[in-house]
Amino acid sequence: MARWLDDEETAAWRGMIDAYEDVKASLAAELLLQHGIDEGDYAVLVTLSEVSDERLRMCDLAARLHISPSGITRRLDGMVRQGLVAREPSTDDRRVMLAVLTAKGKSLLEVAAPDHVDAVRRHFMDHLSRTQIRNLASAFAALRRGRARAEAPETDAGATDAA
Repeated sequence: MARWLDDEETAAWRGMIDAYEDVKASLAAELLLQHGIDEGDYAVLVTLSEVSDERLRMCDLAARLHISPSGITRRLDGMVRQGLVAREPSTDDRRVMLAVLTAKGKSLLEVAAPDHVDAVRRHFMDHLSRTQIRNLASAFAALRRGRARAEAPETDAGATDAA
């Protein structure tokens, strides 16, 4: 039987969804207007820029962005055509393909990032007090911890090693 949300829970849930969609739409519109990229392309550029050698296995990039392997392939097709990202075979395993941030992609990110951060401030942070920001960060961390525990494989406490 469903445990229905009470009024306070409903307000929190719907408020999060509405705020997320509103902010996301505003940020996406500004990225497209100012830099000609969508938020998915921006996320790829940021993710690749945050790893030391600016390259990731495509499957790892897909996992970090919460999209399917076919979704990352489609996403990168356009970015490769634009010269923002390159695909290279791994030197460790030629069956593995890497997504690599190009100089052009890095340059675009360096131009877009300050505008994007400014938009995040205008559409999100500037509407919250420091206490509200801390509370949101704490709440989202609790959600991530709870989801990680729920998704962790269960261990068999009664299992023993065979000698």
